Amino acid sequence: MTRIDSAHETLTEEFRGTGSISDSIPEPRATQADSGSVLERDPGMPSSTWRLRSDAWEYLRFGVKRLALGNDDTDTLTPDSEIYRSLRSLETIEMYWAGFGQRYVTGITDLLEAGDYVTALDRIGRVVNRLRGDTVPEEPREEFIDELDRLETSGDGDPRTRFEVLVIDETTAADRDTMRAEALRLRNPADDFIYEYVIVPSADDAVAAVLTNPNILACVVRPGFSDRTRQSLSKDLKEAIGLARTDSENTNTIAPARSSLASVQRVLGIADTLAAIRPELDLYLMAGAHIEELAGALTRRFRRVFRREDQLELHLTLLRRVSHLYDTPFFSAIQDHARRPVGVFHALPVARGGSVVSSKWIKDLETFYGLNLLLAETSATSGGLDSLLAPVGTIKKAQDLAARAYGAKHTFFVTNGTSTANKIVHQALVAPNDVVMVDRNCHKSHHHAVMLTGARPAYLEAYPLNDFAFYGAVPISRIKQMLLDYRAAGRLDEVRMITLTNCTFDGIVYDPERVMAECLAIKPDLVFLWDEAWFAFAAFHPVTRRRTAMSAAKRLEERLKSGTHAAAYRAQQSRLFGADGDPAPDAAWLNERLIPSPDARIRVYATQSTHKTLTALRQGSMIHVYDQDWVREAEESFHEAYMTHTSTSPNYQILSSLDIGRRQVELEGFELVQRQLDLATSLAQAIARHPLLRRTFRVLTAHDLVPAEHRGVGRPMPLRDGLTSMWQAWAHDEFVVDPSRITIEISRTGVDGDTFKHEHLMDRYGIQVNKTSRNTVLFMTNIGTSRSAVAYLIEVLVKLADRFEEEQAQRDPELPFESSVESPPLPDFSAFAPGYATDASLPDGDLRAAFFNGQRRGTVEHVSPEVLRERVRAGEKPISAGFVTPYPPGFPVLVPGQVITSEVLDFMAVLDTREIHGFDARRGYRVLRG
Repeated sequence: MTRIDSAHETLTEEFRGTGSISDSIPEPRATQADSGSVLERDPGMPSSTWRLRSDAWEYLRFGVKRLALGNDDTDTLTPDSEIYRSLRSLETIEMYWAGFGQRYVTGITDLLEAGDYVTALDRIGRVVNRLRGDTVPEEPREEFIDELDRLETSGDGDPRTRFEVLVIDETTAADRDTMRAEALRLRNPADDFIYEYVIVPSADDAVAAVLTNPNILACVVRPGFSDRTRQSLSKDLKEAIGLARTDSENTNTIAPARSSLASVQRVLGIADTLAAIRPELDLYLMAGAHIEELAGALTRRFRRVFRREDQLELHLTLLRRVSHLYDTPFFSAIQDHARRPVGVFHALPVARGGSVVSSKWIKDLETFYGLNLLLAETSATSGGLDSLLAPVGTIKKAQDLAARAYGAKHTFFVTNGTSTANKIVHQALVAPNDVVMVDRNCHKSHHHAVMLTGARPAYLEAYPLNDFAFYGAVPISRIKQMLLDYRAAGRLDEVRMITLTNCTFDGIVYDPERVMAECLAIKPDLVFLWDEAWFAFAAFHPVTRRRTAMSAAKRLEERLKSGTHAAAYRAQQSRLFGADGDPAPDAAWLNERLIPSPDARIRVYATQSTHKTLTALRQGSMIHVYDQDWVREAEESFHEAYMTHTSTSPNYQILSSLDIGRRQVELEGFELVQRQLDLATSLAQAIARHPLLRRTFRVLTAHDLVPAEHRGVGRPMPLRDGLTSMWQAWAHDEFVVDPSRITIEISRTGVDGDTFKHEHLMDRYGIQVNKTSRNTVLFMTNIGTSRSAVAYLIEVLVKLADRFEEEQAQRDPELPFESSVESPPLPDFSAFAPGYATDASLPDGDLRAAFFNGQRRGTVEHVSPEVLRERVRAGEKPISAGFVTPYPPGFPVLVPGQVITSEVLDFMAVLDTREIHGFDARRGYRVLRG
């Protein structure tokens, strides 16, 4: 008998043991106000359930308090009142959260129907206090609480950090009470954490729970669960559950089980689904017999298999696992160092505060930053602190934990920003004269890295958004066409790497799995560098994660192993190559979604500005690696490049923040990203719906930022229509828009973006934004954004809109109002000049030679814009001697060796930015002499 067969017998035994108890599972009580099976108050998209739950309880407290104080007419307490609408919603929602549950909501309903508003108010207050983080009284007044209430709330006032454990099993009410009571009994004062159970009866309910409840950190599967939910869920949540379960089935590379193994496959199926949605969840199987066979057969999906009676072992395992997630090896080492008495005899006077605390003149440094900052300063790499350049201890462990969190095979910390991270990767993977296909409007560090390595950049053009004065992203058709052009020229072997920005500053997000798959179908040994400076948060939400480089690399690796993929590859090859072995015309390659060879190598790198979107001190960045040829091809060169660009005196505070920031996202990243996306959607909705705001500002949507040919048929702002809409768009569209970025078009204000940013938002109201264009302003939410901050921004925008309308009303009606700010056309990359271009038929050139020529005295002249324009009109082709990078748009408009054209000069002439690197307004452009 095989292990799977034995596992099947064991699970079948489990089903026999549970019996059919579905009748014992309570359903939400319907009232005459309900219409059908869908709640009148829709629980909404899973990404906002946290807010719906909180608001519903807060409203109940307000409404019932008015009743208890006699300030409201009890006749308004009808089945279709707001109070009862909230109760019906909560009766569904509370099933997926620990601590109170459906019976608690039902009990409050009973109290209201009996007219006992004071007791109902007390019970509602307990929930609101818990949600606010307030202490729940350990011994509530007996007249206001019964034994069921005590059991459901487990309100013990314990200050320890709580988490929740999902249990999937059809159980009776008595069984659930017993499980919760057992969990309380097992609590030990010495435990660092405490947990509570969320118990659901079906696979659908399990998916709903992990989509809506970010407090769940572990899941215990007991084989007696049913398949479908009996809850009255919203249409969007039902569709999201279906998408999640289908998604995991489509990505499962394990061959389908025989029908006799259906029971095992059902357990494996829910495990795969939950792991795909929330990979940070620990999955455990609790069985009744033959667990030895189960452990061997199911170890790939489950961390451990337990017998039902092993409650203590499960309890200890749950706590131990969370302690592993909580572990911050380097941050803990720094704390230990700061507490130790140490004699400092090395070159760092500020260490231990030596040069500060005894000074008469700079004590304010300690006063402002605190003594711990100084106590933790050291240049030592021993005593538990480790070396960033050659880590073997706490830094090595911290980097390994980060790799686990982000789904990478290797992760490296960088303490001087993603600009340096990009240079490390370029130097590690690229040699002189290799061709690197580079998104032309990527961050300047990529252009500088190409120059340093001696590689030859072949610039890829993103589609322009001329109406808004910034670029989008590079269509897959352009990337494929450039690869095909190199193949036709016999130079495909020179193409080494493709680097793209995902997501762009303005929020345009690629489909990395598709891009890599289709490119590997043309050249199976390509290396990919994804600049995810603004996308670190995406790894911690089930929808956004699929478009991260590391997640895409893992899925692509699994896909290449499947027999289905191999068959599809062979079938496509027969279409794309004739009998003589010659490839079909380019049109055939461009019109099909290309399938890579099963032998293609997955070599993917991602650089990440962790500090931009997650908790880390400024310049805290990471490099994530998913490279199948790491040891053979890249490890030694990577370490050399890392040594080249990394300081021998790295900032330990930055390293500590990267370490503790990793802890945060593993334990609460899902919750934080949920809130971030939801608040951004709220902001967009508020602007679009407010009568005054929508007259003055316009929220740009996917229909504005992604041309029709590069998007699906979805809604302009998918998340605003629910998680299902976003899920479908992010699964299928070529480009999507990061919903945490809200770009506002401000043409109707009559001022440009730079003026709006500095004079109106910052100087007048203290609101900071990163980016503007001539006629747009970008607002970003992050994991630290609060509802109050969003409300304040809306308030400010209303004031500004009112101000702009008043100014327009007072204008002389005879003078025409310029309702838009002129937006200059965005110039494409012209070409490398002869002498620097490698091949007239292909776009790459020798950036490095042009750069160093531009550094030599006597080879460069400064030419004013007016004189340079006359030269261009006369037919000359002047050559840029350096990088010219205006902010905005923030990428080099000119690079060394590039031909300066009238389009570039026109763009620069109307670009009134305050900061342009490489251009001196007094002396003009730096031009190479002929």
